[in-house]
Amino acid sequence: MTPPARAARPGGGRAGKPVLAVVGATGAVGTVLLGLLSERADVWGEIRLIASPSSSGRVRDVRGEGTAVRALSEEALKGADVAVFAVPEQVAARWVPVAAGLGVVVVDGSRAFRMAEDVPLVVPELNGEAVRKRPRGVIASPGCTTLSMIVVLGALHGEWGLAELVLSSYEAVSGAGRSGVEALRGQLAAVTSAEAAGAELGRHPGDVRRAVAEGRGAAVASTSASPGDPHATPVALNVVPFTGEMSEGGWTSEELTVRDETRKLLGLPGLPVAATCVRVPVFTAHSTSLHARFEREVSVGRAREILANAPGVVLCDDPALGDFPTPADVAGTDPTWAGRVRQSLDDPQSLELFVCADNLRKGAALNMAQIAEQVAAEKAASGN
Repeated sequence: MTPPARAARPGGGRAGKPVLAVVGATGAVGTVLLGLLSERADVWGEIRLIASPSSSGRVRDVRGEGTAVRALSEEALKGADVAVFAVPEQVAARWVPVAAGLGVVVVDGSRAFRMAEDVPLVVPELNGEAVRKRPRGVIASPGCTTLSMIVVLGALHGEWGLAELVLSSYEAVSGAGRSGVEALRGQLAAVTSAEAAGAELGRHPGDVRRAVAEGRGAAVASTSASPGDPHATPVALNVVPFTGEMSEGGWTSEELTVRDETRKLLGLPGLPVAATCVRVPVFTAHSTSLHARFEREVSVGRAREILANAPGVVLCDDPALGDFPTPADVAGTDPTWAGRVRQSLDDPQSLELFVCADNLRKGAALNMAQIAEQVAAEKAASGN
């Protein structure tokens, strides 16, 4: 049972600690972030929960206290030291400059500012020092696909120098938000109903799929995405090689984003990157198959040693015993898990590997929490 909401007090009973505003507190990522704030070291004074006007007055539990949600406004942002924005790009584009103008340090999880030259793109395990270089008062957090693999790539890049990257991502539906999760649940229910009908009639599985498309189970699994469904086509019992929006040359926005973010984070503006981003019927955790070519010859033994000791990485690599990362193992955990580490058969300078990470934790909320905590530590050290 959620405790009753308490009136906000400056410092929230934690005098001298910075004030944190969580913008988008009722969304999928915001909900995970509130859980993390209750689990991690308590570095914050007051924690303000902010969301759209339609969520104003709702109560959410954070640090064991029921806290009322405020509507996003200048008044709600005033006096905060740090604001974490877990909101859509268009909302961030409108409100992040407002918060920064009020003197709030902003950690933004949307695409709105990631590629701006005067906004650092930060993964604390990789380039945490960049947090201090924020002329606009804004720090960007990468997208979930990039975050699901970049700590692994960064560790290997530090040893051999990354020269080229080819990847295929297998992305959970929660990467599209709650609407993605709800769409898959509805489609699975429709498929189950249609399969039951097909079993009675002795249908071929393809007939069952068409029955779903025709609406025998439920209208949610149409041949095109149903209203409110963020997927390009039904994802239940399917693999959809398309995430994001269509861009030039046949690439999707998600594929180009992974390319751009990887280049910026590693400081390799000319790095050749080719990505194919795929939506799969998994609720939580993104997986990525990586082909990484380096400047020098690689060693599988050394690669495993590097990954076993890299911050934010867990090595899970004994395939003969069934030891490799899967979304089912990784969901609800913080690290990026790496396995299937192999030297390429035809290139001694290339590694093949498979990585998984919870797209709502390290892929979003955790990275923003880590950045915000660095800012809090900086303010504590400076006495501000």
